[in-house]
Amino acid sequence: MAQWLEATLVSRTDWNDHLFSLRFSCVDFPHFKAGQFTKVGIEQDGKIVSRPYSLVNGPDDNELEIIAVPVPEGVLSPKLHTLKIGASLKIMSPATGFLVLDEVPLSRDLWLMATGTGVGPFLSILASEQAWHSFENIILVYGARFQQDLAYMPLIETWLKQYPDKFRFVPVVSREEPVSGLQGRIPTLLKTLTIQEQVGLDIHPEHSHVMLCGNPAMIEDATQTLVELGLSKHLRRSPGQISMERYW
Repeated sequence: MAQWLEATLVSRTDWNDHLFSLRFSCVDFPHFKAGQFTKVGIEQDGKIVSRPYSLVNGPDDNELEIIAVPVPEGVLSPKLHTLKIGASLKIMSPATGFLVLDEVPLSRDLWLMATGTGVGPFLSILASEQAWHSFENIILVYGARFQQDLAYMPLIETWLKQYPDKFRFVPVVSREEPVSGLQGRIPTLLKTLTIQEQVGLDIHPEHSHVMLCGNPAMIEDATQTLVELGLSKHLRRSPGQISMERYW
């Protein structure tokens, strides 16, 4: 049964003035699957104002972490953005969601494609041992408007060093010339095969599974491109090669 648990903010990272991560201590939070999400809330006037957030941390981490942006008209995110260390929060238990590896058919290559804070569940998946044991190649394609909006770069670089023969990373920036990586939109770069050529791997239904998370427009356009490449949406009753989670 779902229930609210007490949590305490133990640290925060401000990637820039509008992108931040919060890390909580919540001793009673049960084990979850990498890629799942939960609700984070603040008690206000006797009510809990909450919104769903994917968990960035791996399942074996003893603390919980989310990444967020303060939506100007939002009822919760601006408040989260101003929280100080030691602040009290509410966390919904247990976590839920199906963007998890247990729902992904076995394949040679796992493609993780995200925009903005949609990278959160993929960081959780990459923090799990299951991912590295299950696939021959893992490719993270991470899109943002500006270079400064690419969060967790030090963490991603540790995986590049730890798994040099297995892990590939493609940063994509849409509104400026990137320091490294590609410029443009993920769907367009897939359609022109630019991403595939960058990593030296094709995307084919026989050996690829693609997980999409983030901006609905990216997901819709990328899905269309992937379908044109021969892939299909993955459903339990009809296995395919495309899994997705929209962020709003």
